[in-house]
Formats: sequence, structure tokens, C-alpha cells
Amino acid sequence: QVQLVESGGGLVQAGGSLRLSCAASGRTFSSYGMGWFRHAPGKEREFVTAITWSGSNTVYTDSVKGRFTISRDNAKYTVYLQMNSLKPEDTAVYHCADVDYNMAPAAYWGQGTQVTVST
Repeated sequence: QVQLVESGGGLVQAGGSLRLSCAASGRTFSSYGMGWFRHAPGKEREFVTAITWSGSNTVYTDSVKGRFTISRDNAKYTVYLQMNSLKPEDTAVYHCADVDYNMAPAAYWGQGTQVTVST
């Protein structure tokens, strides 16, 4: 069974930074890449960013371009999300998931980590 475990969330003031991690464990699984999604209260789940395991392709939603950076460590089966210049509208529960070639969620999700950005 594959497990995805996020960490690194917390409370930060606007303009601050956080680094999220998503570690995959369990049996080896085949995936095209990994992505981050977020879910804010009263809103639908939103795609944030994704990266292929080869690192050759990254995709970002427009609202985070230039502020967020996704990276991966294949040896550790870990994906990171560096979030800079955080805004209150970034407040949400952030989940990682494996993604297919369309950068859409494939099979596995993490439990999520809360990110709260205060004014």
C-alpha cells in the first residue's frame, strides 16, 4: 500500500514563506509525476502545481507562478513545495497526490497539511 505523507504546514504572516514536503512510502508504485492541490473552506479543490518524476516538466496555476516552486528528490521519493510571498488567499489544506500525464490526480492522496496565512 502506498502512503503519501505531507508535512511543513503552519501559520505564517502574509509575505512569509513555508516549505511543504510530501514523502511517499510503501510498495513501489508507478506514477507519471506528483502534484500539489489545495482546498480552502467553501471552495472547490484547486490544482496548484505538479512535476514529473524526471523533473522535465512542471506546471503551475497562474495565481502561484513566480511565488511557488515545486521540486523532487527521486532517491527519497519526496516532493517539495517552496512557497514564498504568501498571501491570505493561499490559506487552505494542501494535499499531495500522484498525477497522470494530464497532471490530473491519479490514485493516491496524502492526508493534507494546513497552511494559514494571516494579514
